[in-house]
Amino acid sequence: MLSAGGVAVVPAEAAEGPTVTTRYGQLRGKAGTTAHAYLGIPYAAPPVGSLRWKPPSPPARWSGVRDATTPGNPCMQQPSSTPWGNLAGPGTPSEDCLYLNVHTPAQRSPLKRPVMVWIHGGGFTVGSGTFYDGGTLAAEGDVVTVHLNYRLGAFGYFAHPGLAEESPHGLSGNYGLLDQQAALRWVRDNIAAFGGDPGNVTVFGESAGGGSVCQHLVSPAATGLFDRAIAQSGCGFPLPTQESQQNNGKAWADSLGCADVACLRARPAGDLLTASARPTARWVPNVDGVVIPAQVTDALASGRFHRVPVLQGTTADEGRLTVATTYDLAGRRLTAEGYPAAVRALYGARTDEILSRYPLSGHGSPAEALGAILTDSQFACLQSRTAALMAEHTRSYQYEFADRHSMDYLNLPLSFPIGAPHGSEIRYVFGGVTGTPAQSALADTMLGYWTNFARTGLPYAVNAPRWSPYPRVQTLAPEAIAPTLTFPQEHRCDLWNRPAA
Repeated sequence: MLSAGGVAVVPAEAAEGPTVTTRYGQLRGKAGTTAHAYLGIPYAAPPVGSLRWKPPSPPARWSGVRDATTPGNPCMQQPSSTPWGNLAGPGTPSEDCLYLNVHTPAQRSPLKRPVMVWIHGGGFTVGSGTFYDGGTLAAEGDVVTVHLNYRLGAFGYFAHPGLAEESPHGLSGNYGLLDQQAALRWVRDNIAAFGGDPGNVTVFGESAGGGSVCQHLVSPAATGLFDRAIAQSGCGFPLPTQESQQNNGKAWADSLGCADVACLRARPAGDLLTASARPTARWVPNVDGVVIPAQVTDALASGRFHRVPVLQGTTADEGRLTVATTYDLAGRRLTAEGYPAAVRALYGARTDEILSRYPLSGHGSPAEALGAILTDSQFACLQSRTAALMAEHTRSYQYEFADRHSMDYLNLPLSFPIGAPHGSEIRYVFGGVTGTPAQSALADTMLGYWTNFARTGLPYAVNAPRWSPYPRVQTLAPEAIAPTLTFPQEHRCDLWNRPAA
């Protein structure tokens, strides 16, 4: 907390914590047995008042020693209801939320350690860096981890013609993406104080975080900010144009009775959050021609991306989480009679062709059949395509996480097996999995693959199978870790990667 004079005050119980000096002032963190934590570090000025819907500005300097034992606020968001809890993590959502957490191994090292910067998922509308603890990953992988918050929903991705008029480059939207780049610049300028190597930074993320990683790969503004990239379940999904997002943003502003941006900036954040939850609103990044110059797949196909080593992949049953939350967890079940209608609502004129490729007879239940369609169309084949495009220009590695019992510990009340759904690999990467001996061994191996990729650009682990580049896809399962060449066929990617008619 700060005193009335603006000097950071460290509570007595934190006075013995480790201290570092950043460009903005001193921090005192929290000592741990295996890892130290520095929490709630501001990497940008609070985006409030006139800074709402502006690119992030540098944080203010402080005097004295700032307490870094408590996380910063999560960014503005609606409460999330996922099977594993509220993705906001601790704290109260606020516009004043541009903070990050750093975890370092407790043991000192004469060498600078690799840095892994985590971008959380949550559909660009929920989540926080604090929901994920980087301490185990830092200690067991001998790396420095950084977990950041970024503006979400309407606060991070609202586009409007009035905002474009304010911008010297004619841009609007993508503020959450710019926040992430500001955090990466903070890492470049400050992480050496924590024992991290600013010349060896890996950016990694899952879902919307994985999509963000691939957007940074094609963003000229991210040049020099990272050396390797890991995209988990999110690379390659199409984005709207800035024009379409501005049209949608203007319509949303008009519905609030605001003809200009000044009116919106005068509205309380809570009112905007409530209004942003309307079903017609879509809060995602846009192709603005500058921050994101082109669709990710188009940029990759033309070779216009940062040619760093990339590791990316999906889970074997990505789409089953969507089916679970849409049906069973919402109090209804998908029946055999309802299956064709569910597919038609999603895919329209392509329904008959899709149903012929995903007959109910080939699946244990209608829910599993629909889950396979969602897995293949929204995740597996997009990621397979981006891995192939990157392989033309850089080292490209692909995986499929296939622990079909990874979520059994949740005991979800479902009528079908959840398998290895969206997000199920995250805890295996971060360490601390409690399960069968085979699951624990898989988690140890995955942590090794990820951290050694961050260290060298090559995914390897002690006593683990070799991981070859694309087109081989590394299957990660407790039963066996092995490469496959049949991933596109198994996921019917000839159907999903076909150009639109």
